[in-house]
Amino acid sequence: MKLIQHNYGKARVRVLKVFRAGKTHSLKELDVQVMLQGDFDASYTQADNSLVVATDSVKNTINVLAKKLLGPEIEPFGIALGEHFLRTYKHVSRVEVTLSEHCWERLTVGGKPHAHSFQEKSAARPFAKIVATRKEIDIAAGVEELFILKSTGSGFEDFLRDEFTTLPETADRICATKLKATWTYAKAPKSYAQTNTKILAAMLAEFAKNYSPSVQVTLFQMGEAALKVAPEISRIHLAMPNKHCLLINLQPFGLENKNELFVPTDEPHGQIEGTISR
Repeated sequence: MKLIQHNYGKARVRVLKVFRAGKTHSLKELDVQVMLQGDFDASYTQADNSLVVATDSVKNTINVLAKKLLGPEIEPFGIALGEHFLRTYKHVSRVEVTLSEHCWERLTVGGKPHAHSFQEKSAARPFAKIVATRKEIDIAAGVEELFILKSTGSGFEDFLRDEFTTLPETADRICATKLKATWTYAKAPKSYAQTNTKILAAMLAEFAKNYSPSVQVTLFQMGEAALKVAPEISRIHLAMPNKHCLLINLQPFGLENKNELFVPTDEPHGQIEGTISR
């Protein structure tokens, strides 16, 4: 028998950092995962732990570097983590760092932003993924769990029909999806945060303003918009699962339902994905 692939590390390391500027505070909350690859074969095949970096040590490293280096942008922190493990452990050849952000926004009290009180911004989570080797560092960023919906401006017609097709065609439907988008940086921008915000705004504008004859078309248009607005990225992958809104039949009650009342459901759902590059 032969071990052909392995990696290990620490996942779901939760970090909440408070930044204090006098009486005004701000927050950064992350879910961090660090996975290591390298000369660890013997730990799997020979019960030899002499080169194993304990996952508890990985957790402690994340915490210490968060204290020292975590700032307003998460990508530089991920790069620092990758570089640290490569620099510290010569037998580590590849480090994969994934950072998922939980976002907070400041409460407004009496019409003014409160200095140190916050509420959850949304369920959407910005993230970054850094893959560091001794030759290069690959940086990707994105957003996941972003629920977007438009109540019209979408249809689905002229699709292939066969003996198992029951779906009716429509030129007016709700289009809803829980977006996950991952874009890959070819070069570092002046500001990751500003560029990420610009990319997301461009994609959401395409989603809102264009008629959608299918989720596939909308996915491609959103990817195109991201690449046009951010020359620093080389490609983008989008996953757009359908969150179906099914028209409720009110005819048994003598009522006509003119695209007003729906039952939202996401099981089962269509899973539409695509990668767009330059």
